[in-house]
Amino acid sequence: MRHASLIRRLALLAALLCLGVVVLGAYVRLSNAGLGCPDWPGCYGHLTPAGAAADQRTALEPLRGRPLQVGKAWREMVHRYAAGTLGFLIVCLTVLGIAWRAERVLPVGYVAALLGIVVLQGALGMLTVTWQLTPIVVTMHLLFGLTTLSLLWWLTLTLFGARARAAAWPRSGPRLGADPGTARRLAAVGLIVLACQIALGGWTSSNYAAIACPDLPTCQGSFWPSADFRAGFTLWHPLNVDYTGGVLANPARVAIQLTHRFGAVITSLTLLAAVAGSLRTGLPRPVGQAGLWVLVALLLQLLIGSSMVLRGFPLWLATAHNAGAALLLLATLALNRALIPVRATAS
Repeated sequence: MRHASLIRRLALLAALLCLGVVVLGAYVRLSNAGLGCPDWPGCYGHLTPAGAAADQRTALEPLRGRPLQVGKAWREMVHRYAAGTLGFLIVCLTVLGIAWRAERVLPVGYVAALLGIVVLQGALGMLTVTWQLTPIVVTMHLLFGLTTLSLLWWLTLTLFGARARAAAWPRSGPRLGADPGTARRLAAVGLIVLACQIALGGWTSSNYAAIACPDLPTCQGSFWPSADFRAGFTLWHPLNVDYTGGVLANPARVAIQLTHRFGAVITSLTLLAAVAGSLRTGLPRPVGQAGLWVLVALLLQLLIGSSMVLRGFPLWLATAHNAGAALLLLATLALNRALIPVRATAS
């Protein structure tokens, strides 16, 4: 039991830190600090921006033609320090899972896969910098960061919620007043659609396409402005190009933003259906509570997204929009987890 308690706390700490890393990464990207340190893993060959600033060679020979901007460099490095700490926590989870595998407090295969994803995420972080914010790499870096967050959150929910789900769900017999199968399918579809919408959001952000439609509900005063979908969704772009600020023509950016807006409508309707399914009479109370959290997170995200456009895309609202997407993802995962009865092997 002592080991199980330690694992639960470590998993929760890793999940919370991962959420912070995701939001911090969004802030770094949106504040154009992604290349604040154009090398990796250090900063102008140093462990800290302070060390780089103290080195006279940094001023005389800017790396890749980029003079050191200490503020942006610190933003980028703080993000890297936080990501490194997260990686260390996941290594600890993996080691403890293997060491205490006989107690079955942690699925070893699960945390080993999580560790592999973190290693891949680190490689994508390196490529994000060395390939100068290539949109597909930036988007994949975001998606794998959210995948890491999702896996940690699912693990946390599983470890902390076993007893509650055991009490909420009957272990035998059709004692429920509603068929949970429909609610599970709706929640699963909602999660898939939300994942696609988050990917669209990442593509929008990495191509700096949000500002292509500065009005709402129209885009540049029209419900169907000139848009180049082929150029907007060409995934691979040439290397050795600095993509800071985006390089796509306006019609391509319009196409990306329009698709993201249409996706928001579809995602909202799908999640509302999942919420309705969770509130059916007869389902365990934790299911309905999780559904209400999805509703709150969805309404908050729609409010942030609308306000961001109407207020001219201020940095703090743009960052909050990314944080809102992460919270909506966590709420939707919690709904899906609440709809799965506890297994006999859970501790």
